[in-house]
Amino acid sequence: MKKLDKLIIKTFLGPFVATFFVTLFVLVMQFLWKYVDDLVGKGLDTIVIVQLIAYTSATLVTLALPLAVLLSSIMTFGNLGESFELVALKSSGISLLRFIRPLLAVCSIIGVLAFLFANYVIPVANLQAKSLLYDITNSKPAFNIKAGVFYKDIPGYTIKVAQKDKDNQTIHQVMIFDHQSGGGEKIILAEKGQMVLTANKRFLYFILDNGWRYEERGNRGYSAPADMVRLGFKKYSKAFDLSSFAFNRLNMDLFASNQQMLNIRQLDVAIDSLQKVENQFSKTVHAYVTTRFPFYKWKDTGWVATAPPLKVKNIEEMVPENRLRSVLERAEQSTRETVSALEQPTREFTDKHGLILMHKVEWQRKFTLAAACVVMFLIGAPLGSIIRKGGLGTPLVFAVIFFVIFNIFFMIGEKMARSGVMFTWSGMWLSNIVLLPIAAFLIYKAMNDSNLFNKEFYFRVYQKIKKFLQRFKKQPTI
Repeated sequence: MKKLDKLIIKTFLGPFVATFFVTLFVLVMQFLWKYVDDLVGKGLDTIVIVQLIAYTSATLVTLALPLAVLLSSIMTFGNLGESFELVALKSSGISLLRFIRPLLAVCSIIGVLAFLFANYVIPVANLQAKSLLYDITNSKPAFNIKAGVFYKDIPGYTIKVAQKDKDNQTIHQVMIFDHQSGGGEKIILAEKGQMVLTANKRFLYFILDNGWRYEERGNRGYSAPADMVRLGFKKYSKAFDLSSFAFNRLNMDLFASNQQMLNIRQLDVAIDSLQKVENQFSKTVHAYVTTRFPFYKWKDTGWVATAPPLKVKNIEEMVPENRLRSVLERAEQSTRETVSALEQPTREFTDKHGLILMHKVEWQRKFTLAAACVVMFLIGAPLGSIIRKGGLGTPLVFAVIFFVIFNIFFMIGEKMARSGVMFTWSGMWLSNIVLLPIAAFLIYKAMNDSNLFNKEFYFRVYQKIKKFLQRFKKQPTI
């Protein structure tokens, strides 16, 4: 490796590392903003939040790498162009392709590492992140009784307090409705009380003062009326089980069969198994349809040419008038039964085929995002040498523009691949296919010292057009 190669690699690695972590941080913040309503108010421990962020960060690495490569390559070549180092290199006979060759090798290595990370690390991270997020979103909010609001999150109870003191423990005008099975309706009214939580947060005690208990006893709902019993108390303690509020983890094996939790080899096995199931289902449906609906016999319409000519024009001339209504009703009913019988196999086949497409899309994703690192570099390197602006301002603008283009075509291609409008390989590679001609165009312009982003160039072009128009206006009209 020559000194020039070492210089350009060192110049590139610093901005790449910085932009990668900044990009990853932005993507993680976007994720947290999306699920902030599911995370707030659940009383989650810090370790659970840290685990969720760590697993989510791992799943976003392959998406952050292309943007980091694009931004850092624009910054690297922009800085070199702004300091006229690119001009010096070109004047010494070193071409742009020779200059970007070491970084192309580095970005290819980054692409390979991105593929290995997507194949071996991201499936495990997806399994942990998706299962943890599912447990969080399905857990109950933390216990919090608000004044003047009926609280129903404790199973079997409805609680209302008219006022809570600032200590968050003293409550006034307490109403407790007990709906527990195995007895009549129970109501507890108290003037004031204290809420005491046990150390393990398993039970909550209401220590109530000066109140009444109302309870129905007897065969409620039968002919004999139930007895209403009222008991007064000076001090009464009521315990509530808060085990339903505890954060519990489900078995992660329930999520292990999802396509996002599989590597390339596991996806190949799953796709092969799903295709066998689909083929067997198609054979079963075909046998069912062809035996119950024998219209398949006339798939070849050549019999029409040999059939004797009909002397009637429509069915009304073939069926007697007194039986026409009955025949039409039977035909309509038979048609409805046929459509109803075929709708269920159609939906089932669509679901099975859609599951295969999702597995194929995930298979292609592991390669497309890795290849995007190289494509983004092929755009960023010539673009930086053309704009000749370093720092974070102008490179960030161009990086965001091209990354938005990449992301739009990536999402469109993925959606079309999932729906079967495009082949899975063409849909998932759509963004790279669109950007490759742009990269070739930018490389050509950079090698020929293009004025593509030079303000003076456009100003001179504008002045020439302006002079031409003025000269055209001054010509005498005949």
